[in-house]
Parts: sequence; structure tokens; C-alpha cells
Amino acid sequence: MQSNALVTFDGVIKRFGGFVAVQKLDLEIHKGEFLAIMGSSGCGKTTTLRMLAGLDAPTEGEIRLGGKPINDLPTWKRDTPMVWQSLALFPFLNVIENVEFALKMRGVGATERRKRAGNWLERMQISEFAERNISQLSGGQRQRVALARSLVVEPEILLLDEPLSALDAHLKVRMQSVLQNLQRELGITFVYVTHSQSEAFAMADRVVIMSKGVVEQVGSAQEIYRAPRTRFVAEFLGSSNIFAGTVTPTGMLDAATGQHRLPRAMSGAAPKSAATLVVLDTRSYLSAVEPGPEFDWVRAKVVGEEFTGAMAKIYLETSDGSELRVQSGYDELAALPINNGQELFVYWRPEDGHVLPNA
Repeated sequence: MQSNALVTFDGVIKRFGGFVAVQKLDLEIHKGEFLAIMGSSGCGKTTTLRMLAGLDAPTEGEIRLGGKPINDLPTWKRDTPMVWQSLALFPFLNVIENVEFALKMRGVGATERRKRAGNWLERMQISEFAERNISQLSGGQRQRVALARSLVVEPEILLLDEPLSALDAHLKVRMQSVLQNLQRELGITFVYVTHSQSEAFAMADRVVIMSKGVVEQVGSAQEIYRAPRTRFVAEFLGSSNIFAGTVTPTGMLDAATGQHRLPRAMSGAAPKSAATLVVLDTRSYLSAVEPGPEFDWVRAKVVGEEFTGAMAKIYLETSDGSELRVQSGYDELAALPINNGQELFVYWRPEDGHVLPNA
């Protein structure tokens, strides 16, 4: 079976002195896909991007672009333009000169590069700012200039290093739409590094989650959200209630919060084996009275609440100190006494649970 990989990381390791920033990375990036790499600070996501761009060299392993090794290929010969977090626009050049710059470096004639740069300014809906200084632009306008400057050379792949981090919330949403539409229209491979779950899940075809230089999980947003593979992923996403314990002879999970039923798929688990049960906060519910026998539940006290548009997230704590959360609509919560210190039942259907394969 022929691979459609445009980029291959084959056993790539990156060390900085005694610190291992990326540990034996094996990853394929498919041609024409929008791939997001996410994780907390220091997880190795930016180092991975920099190695692909040629700004850092792998300590071990091989990176291939279009099937050809690029470990020793200089940055300017890779055709892997990057949109930086800082954007790195030239303040001494106006808008159209910034967009023309890469073409000029490639020896494209003045007339042709002005035409191509102008086309991209029009495409990014910023033609009216062609002669303006960069300092006269808003954050969103600068983002569009940076994108036009990178895409004017018509690359096969575009690297983006947290390009929306400095924008206001409403501008981020608008630029997410711009990026997603551009990628689909052009068919260019986008590799997008971010610490933002909402950005990655909103735009990417696949998401890579990293921790301490290791890839924890790769998959679509839905796959990762519904079925995290490790406890780190479940905790990093912050959208699940997590119960760790051991399997009883009767097929229950014996956790600090009590005994909980496992999904039928885990009915054959060996007694005394360790297991971690994960229940999404959107599949967890609140009640002031004890739920029926078809549900599993724990008692917990309300410790906080967070309102997000039409939804609310309620934070609770059990007697053993376990933290729980429930996300629900206002209508469902209106009849409940949601006050700090109020004891409620957090309940769920056993079949809505997911047991981590790598607990």
C-alpha cells in the first residue's frame, strides 16, 4: 500500500545538551491535510516544527519531505515557509513589499512579483492596504499579510507557529475560518502548532497531542475527545471525570470514590488489574436526589461554576478530594441548587464510560 505521506519523521530525537526535547518521533503528515500539534509549554511541539523548517537539526533519526531526506538541507532550500507567532513582518517595507519579499529572494522579476503579490493581497481582502506601513495595520490585517507572504510562493506545505495567540477572541474565530477555508481551497498541507484545544479541534483534520517530547495520541478531534488513550490526554483536554482503581472479582471498578460499573467491553478484565474509567463532562449529570439504579453516581460538593454562552460548567469535589465537572445547559441546571458547598449527585450511564487503554 502506497503511503500518501508528504512528511515523515522517522525515529527523530532532538537533544539540547542533556535535555531531550523530542523523544523518538515517528509521525507521518499526509499530503493535503490540516495537522495540528498541541500540548503544554515545553512538550516539544515547537521543536518539532523547527526541525521540519530546518531551524533545528535532529540529533538522531531522519526527516523526509516528499520521500527525500532533508536533515542536511538548508532552510532556504526546503520550501517550508513558516508563519511565526510574532509574524516577523519587515517594518521597513510596506504591505505589498512584504508579500513580494520571498519572490524577490527567488529571483522573480519585478513585474511578475508585483502581479503575484497583488493577487494574494486581493485574495486575502487587504488590497486597499498595499501601500501602508505594517505599523498602520490591525492585528488581523497583519495576520493576513503574513499568510499572503508565505503563500505567494505557492508552497506544498505551510508551517504555522501559534499564529493566532496575540489576537482577541473574536478575531481568532474569524482567522480560524480564513485559515481553514484557505487550506481547503488550496489543498496545501498545513502543520499548525498551538497550545489551544479550541483552535486545534476547530480546524484540524488530525490532532497530535504531545507531552514531554512524546506523542501521546494522534487522531481526529472527535476520536481524541471521545476516546483518549492515556490519562495525560484525558487530563489535558479537561473535559472528563477520571476514576482510577482496580477491577473487582465482580467486574466493578474499585476507586476512591466507590465502586463503579465498567462498560460491557471491559467485562472480561482480570480481577485486581488496574483500570482508569473516564466519563465526559457532557455525559455526566447533576441531581439533588439519588439517581435510579440504571445509573452510577457519586456525591460531591459544588466548588465553582463557569458560564460559557448557553452552557455552564459546574466544578465539584468529592469527600476524598477528587475533582469532578459537569457541563450542561442553563435549562437543565435552573431547577438545581447550584451554590458553593451544596452537595449534589453526579451521575452517568455506565455505558457512557470509556476505559483508558494506556492508564
